Amino acid sequence: MLIVMKFGGTSVGSAERIAQAAQLAVDAAAQGHQVVVVTSAMSKVTDSLINAARLASTGEWNPARRQELFDRHKVVADTLLDGDAARKAAVLEALGQRLDRFEKLCFGLSMVHELTPRLLDAISGTGEMLAAPLLSAAIAAKGRASESIDATELIVSTEQFGGAEPLMEETRVKASARLNPMLARGEIPVVTGFIAATADGVMTTLGRGGSDYSASIVGAAIDAHEVWIWTDVDGVMTANPSEVPEARTLSEISYSEASELAYYGAKVLHYKTIIPAFRKRIPVRILNSFNPKHPGTCVSVEGNPSVRGVKAVTSIRGVILVAISGTGMQGIPGIVAKTFDVVAAQQANVLMISQASSENNICFVLSAAEAPRVLSALRVALEFELSRGLIEEIAAEQQVAIVAAVGDKMRGTPGVAATVFSALGIAGINVIAISQGSSERNISLVVTERDAATAVRAIHAAFQLEKTS
Repeated sequence: MLIVMKFGGTSVGSAERIAQAAQLAVDAAAQGHQVVVVTSAMSKVTDSLINAARLASTGEWNPARRQELFDRHKVVADTLLDGDAARKAAVLEALGQRLDRFEKLCFGLSMVHELTPRLLDAISGTGEMLAAPLLSAAIAAKGRASESIDATELIVSTEQFGGAEPLMEETRVKASARLNPMLARGEIPVVTGFIAATADGVMTTLGRGGSDYSASIVGAAIDAHEVWIWTDVDGVMTANPSEVPEARTLSEISYSEASELAYYGAKVLHYKTIIPAFRKRIPVRILNSFNPKHPGTCVSVEGNPSVRGVKAVTSIRGVILVAISGTGMQGIPGIVAKTFDVVAAQQANVLMISQASSENNICFVLSAAEAPRVLSALRVALEFELSRGLIEEIAAEQQVAIVAAVGDKMRGTPGVAATVFSALGIAGINVIAISQGSSERNISLVVTERDAATAVRAIHAAFQLEKTS
């Protein structure tokens, strides 16, 4: 079986964790599997790189930042490769070259004082380029041939810096040509997550959390049998265990359920991860590198079709509800189109939409970071409608949250919505806005932020999600 194994930041956060990740890859290879590893940066390294870039853009570049990063990774190399001077020297040289590039970029940035998305990508993707040689060396030290590969050699992307999308046909050609010969020789390639490159070779990133996405892209490109996402939890759970202590791990969910849960706040899986795997019907397993014997969660086409009704509950905080209302909106074409043209022009992501059938009100939810600029742009774009009284108000309600109940088999199951709203009513929670897609696999509600945790617990209890199906 051909497996792509991706390790998250906490799974490669120290010498001990990298050694454990290497052992998991080697064990899988020893069982006869072909293995490609995709790695995140060590935990907190990407944040450190971004902070360094932002400070450099203000003229505050401190060369000690390079040394701090080098020292952190050198400690890992010293621990992993103690007694293997030649391999350690090669790793340290690779780390030094990548950090020299980082230092030059930051120094140049401190001169020009302009942090462009293209330059931020070039800097923020350095963490994975530091982790890959360490993990590859750890695998080689355990007796399995390995080589670290920058994903800029494999994944061809669009030029959308900060959130590039893969060009799959070009990626398939490059990834297959580079990885297949190594796999045929029994080697374990270690690929950098998060980063890619345009057709011209300019480095891009796939967005925060993009290492999961990288694994799915690589898996789809080389026709992997499965993609394994190694993280620090036992899989996808019925709710956030910090809010619902009795939440349990789901053994199997569908692609669509995983996508909904990831989009609506579940942190285990990056919401884009599912897309390349889904198109190739490749199962994605969510596993815990801290508890590798746990079976985790398998994301597949069918999921667990025997489970009816709600399967999990999740929530998103840090959002704002934008409401556009006015009796004059009724029957006036173009207001909704103009509204979302403005949102799109601001490159903002709409998390939820609800509209009254009277057409007198439309509301939608944005992240708190994006809302101020969208509101400002809306008031300019809809100035004529406001002046004529067609729109009476553009308002923003802060300190709200989205709570989403998710399950494929909600469709066609009577009483699901009634159970949701009855649970919230008993808990004394006021619902501000409601949205349910035609697929019926998601009921989304806006409540006050202070009520969000109570709402999640109430819905979870109402459907007895703590019980194994």
